[in-house]
Amino acid sequence: MANILVVDDEMGIRELLSEILGDEGHAVQLAENAQQARAARAAGAPDLVLLDIWMPDTDGVTLLKEWQRDGLLTMPVIMMSGHATIDTAVEATRIGALNFLEKPIAMQKLLKAVQAGLSRAQEAVRAPLVAPRPAAPPVAEEGSLAAPVGFGVQSAALPPQGIMAPRPNGEGLMFNLSFDLPLREARDAFERMYFEHHLGREGGSMTRVAEKTGLERTHLYRKLKQLGVEPGKLAKKSQA
Repeated sequence: MANILVVDDEMGIRELLSEILGDEGHAVQLAENAQQARAARAAGAPDLVLLDIWMPDTDGVTLLKEWQRDGLLTMPVIMMSGHATIDTAVEATRIGALNFLEKPIAMQKLLKAVQAGLSRAQEAVRAPLVAPRPAAPPVAEEGSLAAPVGFGVQSAALPPQGIMAPRPNGEGLMFNLSFDLPLREARDAFERMYFEHHLGREGGSMTRVAEKTGLERTHLYRKLKQLGVEPGKLAKKSQA
């Protein structure tokens, strides 16, 4: 059972999501505006937040920025909206939102997104911090990353000089990622390497990459566009 915070100014949406998630065995907290959401977060971090974008007092994207700025974005956040533009969804994911659900929300999409978010949070909690760095950086095995990354994992878990990421042919490739970068730039750099790796391995197949990464195709396209990753070019490289 997880503790899930639902933030939405529409009573019908709050009640519907509460009923669905409650039937799945989760404990659900409800907030109808950003003020109530702040109070719920101050009382303790929920396991996951479903956050509406358009609210009368403070919109969801602004609240997301506040949590990120204040170091309170320690839980997965899934944004929801029936009127958001692609730019708004991209901005939310850039700030730190895990996913975006378009209203009206299909039950299966909701449950899939919630499960993916809770799994991500659990992986981050279980991820051990790496012991002091050895003289030579380890080579990542094919299909794996050199160190776990997720919500709540300290940057000390990664070797200071960079991240090991495998090429499609299995050979290790060192990407230099400085931890002196601002968090947002470091995260974007890592995500770019992550998606380029999977696109290379899957020959540019968006369907297979979506399955591997646990993202829906629409969200994956938006994410790649935001990061400046071009699937077509990577597919040609992998075939060369």
